[in-house]
Amino acid sequence: MFLWTFILLGAGALMVAGCRTSRAGYESAPYRVVRADGKVEVRDYPAMTVVETPMARVADSADSSFMRLFRFISGSNQEKTKIPMTTPVFMTGTESNAMMAFVLPAKMKLNDAPKPADAAVQLRELPAGTFAVLRFRGGRSSGNETAALAQLKDWLAREKRSSTGAPVYGYFDPPWTPSFLRRNEVMLRIEDAK
Repeated sequence: MFLWTFILLGAGALMVAGCRTSRAGYESAPYRVVRADGKVEVRDYPAMTVVETPMARVADSADSSFMRLFRFISGSNQEKTKIPMTTPVFMTGTESNAMMAFVLPAKMKLNDAPKPADAAVQLRELPAGTFAVLRFRGGRSSGNETAALAQLKDWLAREKRSSTGAPVYGYFDPPWTPSFLRRNEVMLRIEDAK
């Protein structure tokens, strides 16, 4: 009995460590926490260069969108330049105009980035700004996204703050990470930062 308990605890610890190591092995979009209030953080983000592609909301589209972006950073660009993977993968938009984006490393500015070889992939600079951010766990689903966004909007209402633009969802972990260990975030740009 003791041996099985030890084996199960050891396997669980390795799984947790492996998930954290895989996320920790990547550069993340830089930010500065201005305020923390429970599960919500107010963060200042600098301007960031992203590579993005349209994403239709059908069964296999997330994979094809991800693979278009992954091919770009793997060297399928006009300069054949390989770019390190970063976190999070950003998703935004509605069913009719959803987008997926990878943040490029902080040292790579828009003019330095290699030009996409695929017409469905484009480079863009996201402007600097202040965001209210709520971290949540679980797999990527419209139910989880809707619940997290509702919590963030409730927080903004209690704080008497308003937001502008569509929500942005950030996903930090590879798909093999168990859903209860995943780090996900929903972000809203704050108009009246204080």
